[in-house]
Amino acid sequence: MRVLGVNALFHDPSATLVIDGTVVAAAEEERFSRRKHGKRPVPFSAWELPELSMRWCLEQAGLQPKDLDAVAYSFDPSLARPAHEMGLDDPWDHLRLTYAERAPQFLAAALPGLDPEKVVFVPHHVAHAASGALASPHASSSVLVLDGRGEHASHLAGRYSGGRLETLAGQQLPHSLGLLYESLTEHLGFLRSSDEYKVMALASYGKPRFLEELRETIHATDDGGFQAPVPDWSRWVEPRVDDGTWGGPHADLACSVQARLEEVLVDLASWLHEQTGDTALTMAGGTALNCVANSRIWRETPFEDVWVQPAAGDAGTSLGAALQVAADRGSEPRPIAGADLGRAWSDDELAQWLTTAKVPFTTPDDLPEQVAEVLAGNGVVAWFDGRSEFGPRALGHRSLLAHPGLEENLERINDVKGREQFRPVAPMVLADRAEEIFTDGPIPSPYMLFVHSVRPEWRDRIPAAVHVDGTARIQTVDPQRQPRLGATIAAFAGRTGLPVVINTSLNTAGRPMVDDPRDALELFGSAPVDLLVLGPHLVRRSQLFDAHEAAGAAVTDDAAVAVA
Repeated sequence: MRVLGVNALFHDPSATLVIDGTVVAAAEEERFSRRKHGKRPVPFSAWELPELSMRWCLEQAGLQPKDLDAVAYSFDPSLARPAHEMGLDDPWDHLRLTYAERAPQFLAAALPGLDPEKVVFVPHHVAHAASGALASPHASSSVLVLDGRGEHASHLAGRYSGGRLETLAGQQLPHSLGLLYESLTEHLGFLRSSDEYKVMALASYGKPRFLEELRETIHATDDGGFQAPVPDWSRWVEPRVDDGTWGGPHADLACSVQARLEEVLVDLASWLHEQTGDTALTMAGGTALNCVANSRIWRETPFEDVWVQPAAGDAGTSLGAALQVAADRGSEPRPIAGADLGRAWSDDELAQWLTTAKVPFTTPDDLPEQVAEVLAGNGVVAWFDGRSEFGPRALGHRSLLAHPGLEENLERINDVKGREQFRPVAPMVLADRAEEIFTDGPIPSPYMLFVHSVRPEWRDRIPAAVHVDGTARIQTVDPQRQPRLGATIAAFAGRTGLPVVINTSLNTAGRPMVDDPRDALELFGSAPVDLLVLGPHLVRRSQLFDAHEAAGAAVTDDAAVAVA
């Protein structure tokens, strides 16, 4: 059974290929097109398909469109209602629905040879739910989905067993915790449906002084749903102009809304546990990228295990749609082993990229030791290794690494990336050392989707990795799965006593994460990075510029001889 999953309608377009229940490939369109989030989530862009990622998925498996048994599209227009009937102010939403209805024809045009009859519409929140439960290591689990919107709802609570979903609750639009948070994002001067993670970071700098008022109107209900009318934010603070300043009443508003979001999510998850009694909760939907809230759910609800799908936003619906259709047609879904589901190149191919670019490089046997030496000497390392990540988190395949023991490195890394200084960077820690440094969150935590408290005795030892509130969004590294990275962190620990390095995504502000070797070389050439790791190869900034200076001198000498 060969199923191609497609997410296209709103934002973060993506494609996933599932063969006989196994996820073979998954990628976001932005990594190919180099357009952040692939496109803006407006009705006029709803026709755009993730053509590059769809074709790559098929190429990865050596398939042609005619070889597919089904294409799973993560939206079902038959379930949608006119925007005004759902209380949404979106006069062009009918255009979005028209494009969705015609998706089979659009897909057949983009993938010549595909029979449009093979296109299956999967309800948006079912696709989210399947991406959590069917990709997880749990044979059965409760599942909680919250996002901005689907066809007519913003929430699904249910239970998966044997590949089948039992829906227990849902929340009809216009009430939406995702749209509430998006509206706040816009009010705080950030880009809506893009920069919500900035609000989460800013919240740590404020006080929840508007929380009591928010509790009056935003709350869970007895039937497993909630009420979340979008307030007039200006009653508390005027809209923020993104002029580089931050804090004050805007941070207080962010803190208040973040706190209320966490409380409502805990209530929703607790209600779900009362219905199912399950030990495991799986989560997806854009709200599940809120790692602070995820940790409160883990701490404060009866669920023993909380598993969040690493591409929890809309990109992950291509994964869930494909897995659900595969399950419906008799293929047993297999859990994903990791988020590394994207593109990769062989060692020889990477060497050829460097040779073609006339970039001097080495291929040392002791690469982890050499990288650790640069990190211990306070160098910044661009790390490119293996298959790229599916989802928004850099997880040691396309990462920017630095020393956590120097407080100034937080400001330094944010300057390298060209982003706001209130943004934290994440610690990457060896899995077997994590519990001695971090607490109040699940360990292992391989997908950087939970926030942990940093133990007091470690806060002064890794200050660059500690957020203003004493927490950190950690990634635990298993050397069995990532041997080169694990060996590098171990070598760094041998030099510094710190089994932790700073990890942030390998990109600069406003650009998608680096995906192919050309992206990596462009970043290395334009940002103050000391070392580029490209698989088993090393490129040192000093050697690169020495080579360029030598080449320039040779050209000058040749010109002088020619004139003489």
